This record gives sequence, structure tokens and C-alpha cells, in this order.
Amino acid sequence: MPVLPIRIMGDPVLHAPAEPVTEITDEIRRLVADMYETMDAAPGVGLAAPQVGVGLRIYVYTYQDDDGEPWRGEIINPELWMRPLEPGSPDPDDESEGCLSFPGERFPLRRSEEVLVTGTDLAGSPVEIRVDGWRARIMQHEFDHLDGILYVDRLDDSDWKTTQKIAKKRGWGRPGNAWMPGVDDLDA
Repeated sequence: MPVLPIRIMGDPVLHAPAEPVTEITDEIRRLVADMYETMDAAPGVGLAAPQVGVGLRIYVYTYQDDDGEPWRGEIINPELWMRPLEPGSPDPDDESEGCLSFPGERFPLRRSEEVLVTGTDLAGSPVEIRVDGWRARIMQHEFDHLDGILYVDRLDDSDWKTTQKIAKKRGWGRPGNAWMPGVDDLDA
């Protein structure tokens, strides 16, 4: 299974809504396997198909639960419900996140504390996930990718301006930019 190149901020596939998966084929199964390998190599806690240049509504995730047990899976054609956001500014220590499509940076972002995600897995079986905390953050972050939204698009004005300066300095605002986990140096 190959590690796939991860698309960076300016790539058009990251800014367009992804299409539903109409059939789970061997090609979809290979894509998901490659996405797991790419996510692990990056390393990341989630990866959406648009991040590897495929405009389909699929994402994979991995994390450890509160007991240190692995929590890992894929969701095809997810739907997301979330508790309303708590008012106020995000706590930079507890609510910062990063993204493999804007690598090496972290910014504070308020997310819902609890979500419910439904969809299917690779076997076509229904999936229902109700999570809170960091796992809820992962679900919201990856779901956003399927709607063409990067987390930097949700930042406050000051942090958004900072991301634009970083992207310009690193040349990330152009279509087609990507990096290979485990190969490319991102300290450009």
C-alpha cells in the first residue's frame, strides 16, 4: 500500500464539496487502506479523501481513548450532528488544532464538545459514533474537509491573517501543492 501525497492549502480539491460514495468497490477499499497508511506516516489523527486528492466523502481516524485503548475507523458518506458551541474565545492550550493540509502549525479554534456521526464502514455496515472532547474535534475537523472547509477558514481574523502570511511565505497558496509524509521536509 502506498503512502499518498497530502494536498496543501491552495489545492482546489480541498475547497470543493466532496461527492458521495455510490458503491464500495475494491478501488474504494484500496483508497481507504492507503489513507490509513498515509495518516499513520504523516503522522495524523485523521485524514479525509480530499486531502489526498480524491473528492469523495470518506475519512479515516485514529486516536487513543481515555484508557489508552486504540480508537480507529473509517466513515463513508458521514452525517454530523453537534451540540451548539459554547460562547467565548478558544483556549489556546486546550483547543488548538493542526492539519496535515496546513502542516507544522497549530491555532486555537472553538469546536463543539460533543458530536454524533453516522455513515457506513467499508463493509457497508451502518456506523454511529457519539463522542466528546478530542474525538469530537477529530470528527468535526475531518467532516469539514468533506465540505471543502479547512480549519484555517474558521479561525478568527488575526490568526487567519497569520495563516495567509505563512502560506504565502511557503508557497502553499498554489494549486497542486502537496507533500509526501516521511519524505518531504516541511520546515520550508
